[in-house]
Amino acid sequence: MKLRKLGSTGLEVSPIGLGLAALGRPGYINLGHADDLGHDYDVAAMEARAHTVLDRAWELGVRYFDAARSYGRAEEFLASWLTDSHGGTVGSKWGYTYTAGWKTEADAHEVKDHTLPTLTRQHAESSALLGRRLNLYQIHSATLESGVLDRPEVLAELVRMRERGGVHIGLSVSGPEQAATIGKALEARVDGTAVFEGVQATWNLLERSAETALAEAHAAGWGVIVKEGLANGRLTPRGGEPFLERLAELGPIDAVALGAALAQPWASVVLSGAATVKHLESNLRAADLAAALPLDGWDSMREDPALYWKKRASLAWN
Repeated sequence: MKLRKLGSTGLEVSPIGLGLAALGRPGYINLGHADDLGHDYDVAAMEARAHTVLDRAWELGVRYFDAARSYGRAEEFLASWLTDSHGGTVGSKWGYTYTAGWKTEADAHEVKDHTLPTLTRQHAESSALLGRRLNLYQIHSATLESGVLDRPEVLAELVRMRERGGVHIGLSVSGPEQAATIGKALEARVDGTAVFEGVQATWNLLERSAETALAEAHAAGWGVIVKEGLANGRLTPRGGEPFLERLAELGPIDAVALGAALAQPWASVVLSGAATVKHLESNLRAADLAAALPLDGWDSMREDPALYWKKRASLAWN
């Protein structure tokens, strides 16, 4: 895959990146996650699995790797894999604390908190593991309701982190109000200095409500990272949706879905959330398919954003 710049940050990334949410913890909301892990949640076994997938991703040209404090041991697994021969760009996120205790069932798998104490604590934790390899630091699932964009002390600290530590600052967004959150983030300033340089958002053939805001972010020089391009497994054969037959006519369903995201002119990176080498290899076929896929004609698959996020919230962990 030919490398590209992540917006105006200067960071080099591959068109398809690897998100580590499904590799870093035993419980997740991807359909069939437990089967992907072979129901083996031993820490050493999961670290070895993560390294195997990372090795193959590197061989196939993946040069963006995305983690978060709430992804269980994802940062730890990534840190133990990174060597001087493994370059690329590394992103992580703060704002959720992992609380599942390495279990697949928990009252709460993660707890959200977007206050300054959590930012400073989690940045220290991420830095201790990833050190100078941490290139992009993002608010995890910023929403208007969380109030994080209205906390001047948080925004000021993010700007200071960029100035003193060399990390670039972004945010990820979620929920039916992604577009409004991106719009507010585009206006965020500290003493006249723009806070954010990139955004990670959910976009897929079912949930496209943020695309106008993502185009505006791209036009402003932001890097745009697409997450959940497979709608947590709904846009795979596991999804069982009738519209998948149309995607299958164009190629492997997962590759077509990710290719449709990659074909968007504002997309810098599209994340694969693969937990197996087989699924990773299939996902990466999106890079070859993207140029041949139509940019329009997908409207019949759109869901109302409120309905989409309601369905997502109902998905079972594992």
